[in-house]
Parts: sequence; C-alpha cells; structure tokens
Amino acid sequence: MSVESLALSPQFTVKRCSVGEIRTKNPIWVHPNSLNLQRGPSRTKHLSIKSSSRDGVGDKDGVIIVDHGSRRRESNLMLKQFVAMFREKTGYLIVEPAHMELAEPSIKDAFGLCVQQGANRVIVSPFFLFPGRHWYQDIPSLTAEAAKEHPGVPYIVTAPLGLHEQLVDVVNDRIKHCLSHAVGDADECVVCAGTNRCRLYGAGLANKTE
Repeated sequence: MSVESLALSPQFTVKRCSVGEIRTKNPIWVHPNSLNLQRGPSRTKHLSIKSSSRDGVGDKDGVIIVDHGSRRRESNLMLKQFVAMFREKTGYLIVEPAHMELAEPSIKDAFGLCVQQGANRVIVSPFFLFPGRHWYQDIPSLTAEAAKEHPGVPYIVTAPLGLHEQLVDVVNDRIKHCLSHAVGDADECVVCAGTNRCRLYGAGLANKTE
C-alpha cells in the first residue's frame, strides 16, 4: 500500500470506508484527536510523512507482521520464518514478528523493537486472511496501547490479506503440492513436515469396495 500520494493538511477529517475501499484506496491517516472514541481505537495515527521509497516503506519505517499466536511452538516459529523471507524479499530494514495473543513477542514488544532500531513510523500488517474482530478491534487496541510508550511515533494498521489475486496462485500451488505428495511424487512441505497429515483419507476403504 502506498502512502506517497497522500496530501496532508493541518485539518483532518475522519472518513469511514468499506472493506472494499480499503482494498483499492490508499490508507487514511487521521489525527487521533478527531476520532470517535466510542467506536474503539483507530487503526491509524497522524504525523507528517516524509518522502519514502520502496512502495512507500522507507528506511525509517518499522514493519510488524502480526498473526494470531498459538500455543503450538512450531506454528509460532513459522511466523519468524515468514518474517525472515519477507525481510529478504523486500529489503526493508526493520521488520519484526508479533503475536496478537498466546505467545511472544507481543505487538507491544515488536513496536518497541522497531523504535529501538530507529523507526520513526510503524506499519502493522495483520497476517490474517479476512477482516474480523481481531482486525476491527483487538489489533488496533493493542497497537494503540503499545504506541503510548512511544509518543510522536505514528502508526497504521493495514488491511488484512483479503481478496488478492496472488492468493489464488498461492492456494492453487498448495493444493497441487499436497496432491503430489499424497501420491508420492513430492516431499512434504514445511507446513506438513513430520505430521503425516497431508494424505488421502478413505483411499484404503475405497479400494476394498472395488
């Protein structure tokens, strides 16, 4: 999502937008004093934005990739692996993982780490498929609480993955690989490794009835 084209002025207004608009328009930065607090914490906070590179993310931006969090250690480690892939692929200098709950690092921890590394703006990207309560309420609330310890550092909570065309390729690739593994033509992927879960169920029963 690009913020380069945003034109900011001393006056700010809050604009309500649909999920569809969030997918197609630039994120909206608003002044926190103009928010309707009865509707919960904002997903955005205003401060002047300097020119930036790499599709709007600059060297002084901190990116937090946040997932739900799990009691299963292996699941939490996957987020760290994804963040490493994301950092290498994008070249962004400050990228931290965070879990919304159940595991550490928390959003508060990740926010602090970004600031420690020199971030003067924090971008929280929910690693969720569709918008729900966690995106509308929980993540904005936790981010707002984390930001209290770093006054003057603006932040934004971006949209979740949503209906993105490239997700079609991701899902299709996963389906094809799992089917190939089930018939013995491919190794287990890192998600299923060691679980023996990626297999055809009921195949033995079907063969007995033939």
